[in-house]
Amino acid sequence: MSTVAIPGDMPAARRFGWPLRDPEQALFNIDQRRNGQFTVVLNHPILRGVSAEMIAWWFRNFTRLRIRLEDTPDYEGQTVPAYLLWHPSDHFGAALLGRKATDGAPIPGVTKIRVQEAMQYERYGWRYPVNSELGVFYCGADGWAMGRRVPLLGPVMMLRIHFKDVFEGGRPIGVHYHYEITIGASGDNFVSRMINKRVTSAFDTEFFAAWRTHNVIEVGVFENFLPALFEQRSEAPTLRYHTSMNPFSDAGGNAHDRLLFDRRVTALAEAADPHAELGFDQATFL
Repeated sequence: MSTVAIPGDMPAARRFGWPLRDPEQALFNIDQRRNGQFTVVLNHPILRGVSAEMIAWWFRNFTRLRIRLEDTPDYEGQTVPAYLLWHPSDHFGAALLGRKATDGAPIPGVTKIRVQEAMQYERYGWRYPVNSELGVFYCGADGWAMGRRVPLLGPVMMLRIHFKDVFEGGRPIGVHYHYEITIGASGDNFVSRMINKRVTSAFDTEFFAAWRTHNVIEVGVFENFLPALFEQRSEAPTLRYHTSMNPFSDAGGNAHDRLLFDRRVTALAEAADPHAELGFDQATFL
């Protein structure tokens, strides 16, 4: 992530009529270690009507998808990048860079992704912009990871998303979506502390408060549009969205699996190397 300003104008907000989740619906924790390194854990409510297969498909394809917004005010009949559907006001642009698979999906360890957004844009404007070029380290059926490595030093930032189908009475009820971040070098020495001071200088508590709200909204709206897009996947890359495709009129419940959240907060806090504990290039622990 970066706080370098994004050139150009933010696209007009999309008024889909969706009920947006409140940050208090998710569990959130941020720790700063003695060497200045940050660890963040964010555990979401169940995503109703969504499957892990849908989310895996989204991460493999969203940067190349285009969506025709059929009845969104100020966008009626316009075709826009799918990234604008993933958040109603904060997203600017996203693209895969470098070599990709034959189907256009990212290749872990090879492909990079560029994301451009602003945390809580309608409240803060460009105060918390993100203009990032990060490596993709995992793109599987159970998660996604991206981040940055520095030669001779190793990881200095990793973001790992886990998702897994949840069943009740033998029937699927949705997806558990769990997010973890590590920012800064893991070593406890002068070099690591100096690097961490520089890397983490932009990521203060206010930034993460804005990011928390942004991410809770971003993940929550999967319920509103992803099942409809997934049904049209054979028609990709250009799909369509009409508000009648939204199956929900409420924002859902509270975070799923408090015990997992507490366990992961403790594991990252006590880890000698939080990046390794994150498991950014490994299968999910859910």
